[in-house]
Amino acid sequence: MLDIKFIREHREIIKEAAKKKHIKFDVEKLLEVDEKRRKLTQDSEALRAEQNAESERVSKMENGEEKTRLISQLKNLKERFVQSEIELKKVKSEWQKLMLQVPNIPDHSVPEGETDEDNKEIRKWGDLPKFSFEPKGHIDLMKSLNLVDFDRGTKVAGFRGYFLKNEGASLCLALWQLAFEEMTRAGFQPVLAPSMVKEESFIGTGWLPQGKDEVYHTQDELYLAGTAEVPMMGMHKDEILREEDLPKKYVALSPCFRREAGSHGKDTKGLYRLHEFMKVEQVVFCKANHEESVKWHEEIVKNSENIMQKLGIPYRVVVNCGGDLGLGQVKKYDIEGWVASEKRYRETHSASYFHDFQTRRLNTKYKDKEGKVYFTHSLNNTVVATPRILISILENNQQEDGSILIPVALQKYLGKEKIEKA
Repeated sequence: MLDIKFIREHREIIKEAAKKKHIKFDVEKLLEVDEKRRKLTQDSEALRAEQNAESERVSKMENGEEKTRLISQLKNLKERFVQSEIELKKVKSEWQKLMLQVPNIPDHSVPEGETDEDNKEIRKWGDLPKFSFEPKGHIDLMKSLNLVDFDRGTKVAGFRGYFLKNEGASLCLALWQLAFEEMTRAGFQPVLAPSMVKEESFIGTGWLPQGKDEVYHTQDELYLAGTAEVPMMGMHKDEILREEDLPKKYVALSPCFRREAGSHGKDTKGLYRLHEFMKVEQVVFCKANHEESVKWHEEIVKNSENIMQKLGIPYRVVVNCGGDLGLGQVKKYDIEGWVASEKRYRETHSASYFHDFQTRRLNTKYKDKEGKVYFTHSLNNTVVATPRILISILENNQQEDGSILIPVALQKYLGKEKIEKA
């Protein structure tokens, strides 16, 4: 959420932000409702003050015709005040809905474009695997080595359901352990985060109301988070942190749930696009300074690249175009891992910074040494998402005899160097 004062003074910047992000938003409508809200607020406050003054005046009068007349006038004044408050409440609700639709302003370095096809590559790492045979896809590899059961997964959990088995399950456990070890070494505090979260954290992070079709909703008015970003951002809601405690750096593991409502027909088989998965996420709260946000944005991307390099997965980093940014993101990088069977890079990580877009919604602040209070800035990035990352690990390390070499960084957790048929 942006400051309404900023929006009033920079309406053209908001229009350009919406245009660059390919988001439909009528800033003039918001300002019209905002002006109505301000006038109604002033009118209501004036009526309240008049009512209070008249009430006090009547309370000091002796009984008589004049007091009876003023009581009648006071009753009329109270009715006008109540009606004013009803109208104000209605306009405030409309204003709040429009405020939640205001897009954050993308950084000037964000390229133009409508979809992820317009994202710009900025660097690559690793040599692409070479095979003396036609590489298999992860579905065939995992079935042949008894690492997954999609049929029974669908029977139990429905479309996109799965059971990971044997080394398929062990690899995920190993990846979480590696991620936590590397991130705690980098100074991040480890957390196991809840995935059932109140609506306010979804609104605060920008997942709602825009992404309501992507989110699971329970009968207890809780929502299932699609990333630990949501509960971790909510953790400091309505708090004032100390400047000396910033940056706050968390690495959080949580179950993740996404309806994938907007991806009908995409990646219907395999492990790439799932309704339920596990993810390790890094979340940072830092001082309200653009350069500070940029510094940590680059840092959290390096953390994830470090994991990819330890796993030996060739990857590239792209900067996302305006049309591939979410409502609140100022800038985003995607890391895309190489998928041997498809001969292309596919997204494995997303790293974003938001300035105070999320923290303003969640009322997360900090106090500096002079006692001044600011909204913190926030950032997040994937460390490792499972089981999606298994696609690159298994396909890139497959051998002609059907076995799969385990990345050196994971061998100590599994106690073996290779996955073979039993």
